[in-house]
Amino acid sequence: MIPWIASIDYRISAWMDKYCQILMRISLALIFIWFGLLKPLGMSPEEELIKRTVYFFPPDIVLNVLGCWEVAIGIGLLYRPLLRLALFLLLIELPGTFLPLIILPEICFHSIPFGLSLEGQYIVKNLFLIAAAFVIGSKVSRAPTQLNH
Repeated sequence: MIPWIASIDYRISAWMDKYCQILMRISLALIFIWFGLLKPLGMSPEEELIKRTVYFFPPDIVLNVLGCWEVAIGIGLLYRPLLRLALFLLLIELPGTFLPLIILPEICFHSIPFGLSLEGQYIVKNLFLIAAAFVIGSKVSRAPTQLNH
């Protein structure tokens, strides 16, 4: 590689390494706070899907609890002392978001198994949220040698 290009590449990579965790935490927090606030306000595009998936509880209660849960995750992602709790809450919630793929395949697919509807795509993108949570979680603890300093 040309030396000046390698130098620029290294600086960009170092900047990304330095700031990627905080940027990912802020991005994920914004997603959870934004989507969480929409639920109790009756403005969530996934409201009907949630009501049809978790039909065994009163819909208003489910939407309010889920909305508050997601806002709590978002706040926890922003406030470092609550990061472990936020990741725990996130990992409890996200597997449940895949339930419509099983319970409501007629809504989530236009051609099973690969032809996802818009709703199905919305659900499957949660795989990225789980992966992002793993990346954030990988940096929560310091190495034992760093704890003494």
